[in-house]
Amino acid sequence: MKKKTTIYDIAKALNITVSTVSRALSGFPAISDTTRKAVVEMAKKLNYSPNKLASALKSGKTHIIGVIVPSVQAHFFASIIHCIEDGLKDSGYRVIIYQSNESVENEINGVRTLLEAQVDGIMASMSLETKNISHFSEIIKQNKPLILFDRVNTDLKVPTITLDDFKAGYIATKHLIDQGYQKIAFVTTVHQIKIFNDRLEGYKAALTDHGFPVVEDHIIFGGLSIKDGRFGAGKLMRSSNKPDAIIAGDDFTALGVIKKLKEIDETPPKIGVIGFANEAFSAYITPNLSTIDQHASQMGQECAKMFLKMINQESPYANMEHIVLDPGVVERDSTNKKVAIKTEA
Repeated sequence: MKKKTTIYDIAKALNITVSTVSRALSGFPAISDTTRKAVVEMAKKLNYSPNKLASALKSGKTHIIGVIVPSVQAHFFASIIHCIEDGLKDSGYRVIIYQSNESVENEINGVRTLLEAQVDGIMASMSLETKNISHFSEIIKQNKPLILFDRVNTDLKVPTITLDDFKAGYIATKHLIDQGYQKIAFVTTVHQIKIFNDRLEGYKAALTDHGFPVVEDHIIFGGLSIKDGRFGAGKLMRSSNKPDAIIAGDDFTALGVIKKLKEIDETPPKIGVIGFANEAFSAYITPNLSTIDQHASQMGQECAKMFLKMINQESPYANMEHIVLDPGVVERDSTNKKVAIKTEA
């Protein structure tokens, strides 16, 4: 294996001291332009690349940020990561991405791996399995910035960027009511994650506020996937008290709901369907899917801005911010009951 070029090799080739080479490469002002130019040219000639780890140990910073997400397959999380990277690039930071794949064990390993890599901070959206949060506490103990986004745990005293998920559940339900649906069901996750609990409470509040009963049999607890959407829709449509609309925990679950409804000739908007996240595919399936916009790009931008604030404070947790974004309804054909009525006529 070819030996890696070091500053000692550059010093030997130019017959100068190692400290002179180091200062020239670091932009030390006392080094002449002639010497600096000679060192830089020799470094290129010898294919020298700096030892970033050694530089990091010396400065105490790697300029690397860890981002933990449940999955990069979801356009929602991919958009957040893209905007985090874009928001930090001008400050010289790079991003390492770690997927938990909805596993708390993977999440724990992710935190450990990123801390071992000496990242300058971590941003995370928790897995569905996460209950014990002690692995995140280790980041705080090391006095490194920890930012939680989307899926958070309020027991951790760290900055957060979230959606108003109670409002998200409320407006999803109200949208269906405004469209004329009266028996609205909810297919959501069995995992006790704050955002999903808040959405469910928003759903219940909207029903109550508009004079509709909360029917416990209309609330199906399971997972969040196409498969779970199919299962939930099937169970609901086999019941004696069938709903005329279904809210799904996310857009993938909603896609499963739509697939099942098509199979039994209850194609939306005959049975209304709405999801969450405004995934890229939601505008292109048939019928295209109404959904709640969770503003992924804005969430990513706020994560980047918050991190830069934290590293410029005397302590990263000196000023604790909790940013809450306002959800919006994206109305499409899957909840357009007027289309269903016109078709039936």
